[in-house]
Amino acid sequence: MIEFRNVYKTYDNGTKALKDFNLFIDEGEFVFIVGSSGAGKSTLLKILMREEVPNSGEVIVDGRRLSTLRHKDIPYYRRSMGMVFQDFRLIPNMTVFDNVAFAMRVTGASTRAVRKKVPYVLGLVGLNDKARCLPKELSGGEQQRVGLARALINNPSMIIADEPTGNVDPRMSFEIVDMLNEINRRGTTILMVTHEHALVKKFRRRIIEIQDGELVADSGPEVEYYGQ
Repeated sequence: MIEFRNVYKTYDNGTKALKDFNLFIDEGEFVFIVGSSGAGKSTLLKILMREEVPNSGEVIVDGRRLSTLRHKDIPYYRRSMGMVFQDFRLIPNMTVFDNVAFAMRVTGASTRAVRKKVPYVLGLVGLNDKARCLPKELSGGEQQRVGLARALINNPSMIIADEPTGNVDPRMSFEIVDMLNEINRRGTTILMVTHEHALVKKFRRRIIEIQDGELVADSGPEVEYYGQ
């Protein structure tokens, strides 16, 4: 489903973000991506989202070579993925309902479809009773669940979660990953960047470790993870 072949990425300032990077992630996997700050994790995600392009090498997602993806096709490509961010990125003057509905409306969904789908997805993340609230009226954990609902609303084949537990308390961190686990059990591929060793240790999924732009470890769920 996702393949990086001999990918190199060097920024204009000379930073070598990825070096001869090779990775294959199959459909339906749940993968933790770990590594210290500046290791190359963010560059990996940006290339995957087609925000950046490699200097050399090839990235293939669902059979599509990202290097040949036309600029006008990038928004349609991104609709195949849901994004969950550390800083939530909710629209402050929109209710919970409208924050989630917005992701449907930009794809041209009908009002009828929005009214049917949004309450269902809010129910999945336990927020039906918060539909009319503004983001400022929610806790950090609740805001992140809105972000998760927004990522789910268009039935993505993959969810990219970039430090999704970075701004929530430890209890809510486990709840967020539990929800991602449940989504994964339904067949959605999950890529989650995290610094939280306790989460990685508890949930025992495949672990990709990046250091200095290189893949230094690729371990299955049976391997105990101790972090750095």
